[in-house]
Amino acid sequence: MKINVMQDVLQANDRIAAENKQLFKKTNNLVLNLMSSPGAGKTSLLEKTAELLAGKLRLGVIVGDIETTRDADRISKYNIPSIQLTTGSACHLDANMVASALPHMELDKIDILVVENVGNLVCPAEFIVGEDYKVMILSVTEGDEKPLKYPMMFKESSLMIINKIDLLQYTNFNLEEAKANARKVHPGIDIIEISCTKGTGLDAWIAWLTEHHRKKAGGR
Repeated sequence: MKINVMQDVLQANDRIAAENKQLFKKTNNLVLNLMSSPGAGKTSLLEKTAELLAGKLRLGVIVGDIETTRDADRISKYNIPSIQLTTGSACHLDANMVASALPHMELDKIDILVVENVGNLVCPAEFIVGEDYKVMILSVTEGDEKPLKYPMMFKESSLMIINKIDLLQYTNFNLEEAKANARKVHPGIDIIEISCTKGTGLDAWIAWLTEHHRKKAGGR
């Protein structure tokens, strides 16, 4: 019975996600589903992204959290369109939640829309929201074994960002082992190493965004 219920939930979600995707296609938005465990640095990355894309590409953000508007408040300081979704007890955003936010955003004035999902390495990977790509952040404070312990998150993601590399010397995180583990689960995954604090690697992240936006725009 539980399996059937879950299938029904995912089928309903996928139908709404397809509707979202059609809308994004019409307004030509590159849409990313940004995922990580709590504290890995999603909001910090978005703050840096807003700074670096200013005057180049127009960024919009849908922020998901169980409670509070703290992350959306941080993002709003950069004068970019943002909206907060609080899920109460739900550990992820689904397609219907994202759909509820879209009427409040001027999608035709956004080039890149990032859905900042609830901090969780399990549920967000199971639910599509209409995105072009799933992107996940792994911080060096979490452990290099995470791709093997939470394989779906890494299998479903097109890009893994390894954040907080400025803290490597203070941890036992093995950078090469983490990358190898991710590629065991998803051989084609892109990997970028960054430090939001120091700015290391952010040029590679912006280049990835710019290239994938160009590909999306070229597909009109």
